[in-house]
Amino acid sequence: MNVYAYKKIDAFTSGGSLGNPAACLYLKEGQTLTDTQMLSVAKQHKGFVSEVVFCTSYEENIELIYYSSECEVDFCGHGTIACMHSLIKHTPHLLSLSELTIKTRKKGTLTVYNQVPEDDAVFISAPEPVFIGTDLTKQAAAQNLGLKERQLSSEYPLDVIDAGLRTLIVPVKSLADEISIYPNEPQLKAFCEANDINIILIFSMETQNKSYHAHTRVFAPRFGYLEDPATGSGNSAFGHYMRKYSLWSGNAIDIEQGGDDRVFNTVKLKMQRNKLLFGGRATVRIDGRYFI
Repeated sequence: MNVYAYKKIDAFTSGGSLGNPAACLYLKEGQTLTDTQMLSVAKQHKGFVSEVVFCTSYEENIELIYYSSECEVDFCGHGTIACMHSLIKHTPHLLSLSELTIKTRKKGTLTVYNQVPEDDAVFISAPEPVFIGTDLTKQAAAQNLGLKERQLSSEYPLDVIDAGLRTLIVPVKSLADEISIYPNEPQLKAFCEANDINIILIFSMETQNKSYHAHTRVFAPRFGYLEDPATGSGNSAFGHYMRKYSLWSGNAIDIEQGGDDRVFNTVKLKMQRNKLLFGGRATVRIDGRYFI
């Protein structure tokens, strides 16, 4: 039986919010896990965390692999925030760096910007966007989300953008409607599978906190759960959507995320060197060892 450093970390926490949980296994140099073992560990976490991050770290050589309880995930933004926030905060030589490069198995190299000393936060460069577009109708989107078509905004279109995960972006007219829907999970999963969609982000430009830029929610039934309460990849796709449709200039903004069953989480976005960065804080809830 092998022993691995283990943490359960909630990403995008702010104030009284609970964030989005990720489990992180930190592999030392020479430690390895097969794909079968990683999926087995992720299955054991079903219902406890959204994704498991497997982090191989040796000095400044860092590689991340992501699994949900269903499958390997191309990219997990909140898992990256959780993993890197804790790793930087508790590793003196990393804490001294202003930025570092990490590798991901599916999305190549990304840059991590360390703002732990001044703001207890990290920012990640989102994967390069792919603007896919969609022929889906608002009627079909509304029907599968459990909404009426009239509840969707007529000002903004549906779109599909991949900034780590293929994301269907759906505009909702009012905040009250946006935070109160809870779709049928099997129906929404079938809709996503039929249309090659990884996740669905719904948004309203109306916010509860007036200092925030927009409100979002993300549904991810293909990964074994209905809702992702705070999302790096989804909000990165939304950032590119806002840039495309002149809803955001690229300045530093806060996005509030979540339904009416929780304190809203905070996801930070900004443009830097023509790259979209997403960021936030994280809170370690469990720190221990994992036996495989």
